[in-house]
This record gives sequence, structure tokens and C-alpha cells, in this order.
Amino acid sequence: MSLVWVLLVALSVAVAAATGRMEALTPAVVESAGRAVTLSIGLAGVMALWLGLMRVAEEAGLVRLLGRAARPVLRRLFPEVPPEHPALGAMVMNVAANMLGLGNAATPFGLKAMAALEELNPHKGTASDAQALFCALNTASVQLVPASVIALRAAAGARQPADILGATLVASLCATAVALTAARLLRHLYPRPPEPR
Repeated sequence: MSLVWVLLVALSVAVAAATGRMEALTPAVVESAGRAVTLSIGLAGVMALWLGLMRVAEEAGLVRLLGRAARPVLRRLFPEVPPEHPALGAMVMNVAANMLGLGNAATPFGLKAMAALEELNPHKGTASDAQALFCALNTASVQLVPASVIALRAAAGARQPADILGATLVASLCATAVALTAARLLRHLYPRPPEPR
């Protein structure tokens, strides 16, 4: 990432020099840096508010409630995972936290789910179909409350920062459907080696 930033800065200086606009470069850099600081400070406040509200919802049991609703769906998606295995519980909590936009809370559950799925994997070190499917599900993740995007929009001065809820829900549902379909279809291209005896 550092290389990308260095290349962008070098390209900006080169273009400014080539077009004879070097005198406009310094004020533009200072103005952009000031705007970045202002946005970051505003974003910190809004993020603290949303994450606090989501934490209250988590403590009130909303994550567990969503988890209970997601459990039957996940059992059908992952028939190879025993119903009472810890992997299923961790996957349920990961999906529920992602739905509420609690990425920080979802990450430990996702890691725990992958570790538990690895215990069930007969080919250690090679992702099982369940692991690949869970990775696709976690990456696409249905968003009921996109807290980060709402916070960014509020910090940028949007009049109605939460008016993206419907569009985000539809987009994340489509992304999840495509991810799950791709994971199911592509697994046939890479057949599993026979199980060790």
C-alpha cells in the first residue's frame, strides 16, 4: 500500500511539473490534508455513536435473536457440519454480527468458525467446501444496518445518511446470492481428493 501512495504522489508531482502547475500543487495538498482531518474527526464521532448503539443492541440480545433466525438457514447451507458442533454456533454469531454492521464483533466469530471447520476437515491445510462457502458468505455478508457507510455519509455532510438502507440491503442480498451460487458451482471444478484412510 505504501508503494501505491508513493506512486500516486510521484505521479501528481510529475503531472503538475509537466503541465506547469507546480504552484497549485502545494495549496491543493494542504487543503486536501485539512479536509481529511476534518472528515476523520467527524467520522470518529459518528462511528462511536453507531458502534455504541450496535453494542447496546448486542447486549440486549439482538445478535442472539438474529442468530436464532439464521441457524436453520445455515444448517441447510452446511449439511456436513453437525447441528451441535461449535463451528455452526460461531458461524451463526458471525452472520448475525455482520448483519448488524458489527464487523469488529464478527471477526473473532469468523476466525473461531474457520478453526472449528478445520477440525472437521479431512484434508488439513486445504480449504474444505464448507470453509470456502463460509468464506464467501462472510465476505458478501447481508447488511441490515451498514453502520460504517452511514457514519461516512454523516461525516461527509449527507442530509439523510441512512437513506441507503434499502439499497444496501438489496445489494448485499444480491452479493450473498452470487457468492453462495459461485461457491456451490465452482466446487465441482475442483473435486476433492479421496479422504485419507
